[in-house]
Order: sequence, then C-alpha cells, then structure tokens
Amino acid sequence: MTNTTSKGSALITGASSGIGAVYADRLARRGFDLILAARDVGRLNALADRLRAATGVQVEVLPADLTDRADLAKVARRLAQDPAITLLVNNAGVGGTGPLVGEDPLKLETLIALNVTAVTLLAHAAANAFAARGQGAIINLASVLGIAPEIVRGAYSATKAYVLTLSQSLHAELSTEGVQIQAVLPGATRTEIWERSGVDVNSLDQSRLMDVEEMVDAALTGFDQLELVTIPSLPDPADWQAFTAARMALLPNLSRAHAAVRYKLPTPA
Repeated sequence: MTNTTSKGSALITGASSGIGAVYADRLARRGFDLILAARDVGRLNALADRLRAATGVQVEVLPADLTDRADLAKVARRLAQDPAITLLVNNAGVGGTGPLVGEDPLKLETLIALNVTAVTLLAHAAANAFAARGQGAIINLASVLGIAPEIVRGAYSATKAYVLTLSQSLHAELSTEGVQIQAVLPGATRTEIWERSGVDVNSLDQSRLMDVEEMVDAALTGFDQLELVTIPSLPDPADWQAFTAARMALLPNLSRAHAAVRYKLPTPA
C-alpha cells in the first residue's frame, strides 16, 4: 500500500518495541513519515522494513542511546534543524518499581537521565522549532503513577509526575503558538518494560493490564480530540475535570503575604 499524503515526519523515541513501535505503526498509517530513535538497531531496521512495505511512507532509523549525552544532543539537533518534523512522540523511558531507600544510585541516575533529562531536552528542541514555525505537536508519555505515587514506591512515579507537569507548562506556554501538547497517562500496559524491571507480567492483575495496541489507539483518539491529558482507561472525563478544578481552586491561596491562621502560634502571655 502506498501513502501519498504525508503529514510531515514524526520522530518517535523508544521506537524499537512496545508503545513506541505501535505509535510508529499507527502514525505511518495516518500518513506520517517516520524517524525511529532507539538503541536496538536490529529491531529498528526490522520495524522500518515492515512499515515501508505496509504503508509506503519514508522511514529513517536513528540509532541513539538517550542516556548518552552525545546521542541525546544528536536527536535534539535533528528536532531543531529538520523542518519536515511536525510531531515528536517523547516515548523513551525506563521503568522502576523499587523503593528509593536501598536503590542503586546508578539506576536512579539512568532513570532520571531517560525519564526526565532526555524528555525535557527533546521537548525543548521540538518546542522551539515548532513555535518558530507556528505548528507542530508534542506527545509526552507519562503514567497514571504521576498522579498516584502511592501505588508504586520510589522515584519512577516522581519522574512521571514531572512529565505531566512539563506538559501542562508547555501547553500554557505554547497553546497560542500553534503547537499542540498532549500528556498520555497509561495505566499498566502489556509491554517489555515489566521484564526489564524484573516483574513477571503474568503475575499482575490481568483485569488491570491493557494491551499496548488498545492503549495507543485510545491515546491517539484523545490526541485527535485535542486533549491535553489523556488517561486511556478513565471512563468518565468529568473525573479528570473535577480533579483539575480542585487543583485550580487552590491557586488563589498558594502564595499569600501571610501564613494561614492555623500556623500561627498564640502570642505568649
């Protein structure tokens, strides 16, 4: 099948498997040319060959380890300098299910490098390029754990809260510049991230585990509906709206000239 209606290029990080690979498939079928970034060159090439044959779009493989500063800079430069790129899918990330206490500091550094630093610098490069052109979109993959850190202990949930906050901040900054921002907050999703984190996926509650294809399809539907935050498993969007309204109701009292009365000790006699 040949696709002659390209919508520009989508650069997808973590594209060799799981969520990234499904995004690549779905976006190719929507008419995007692809730039696939990940460490596993063999998998990237196999995916690229399959998508070229199935969709007729142009697919480029961009090998990169986003925890490596030189590789990260290479991908950021591509986002900054390639006017054909209209969409960034900021998907690359590493899982973590252990508590902060007792965690290996090197694992924490890798977690933060990939889930926070790489996401930020790539979003920065794309945002500057898209804002200058007055068009483009950034999809940041966060997690429901970013709003429910009690479920999983440790720093992983904090990194995903950061991705959500970054997305909300970018939306506030760029919504009038023609740049669309979406944060996707999946729940438990059937991908290889569980095995990489040392968790047997079959040990999980299967009633709460979504197939990756269904998750990505739901996320793209949210993207089409211009949602800033998409939670694929959330039945009623009014629940998120109520959550947001409660947060916004705090704003007038978050910064005031004096401490709240309950924090003021009685004047000594």
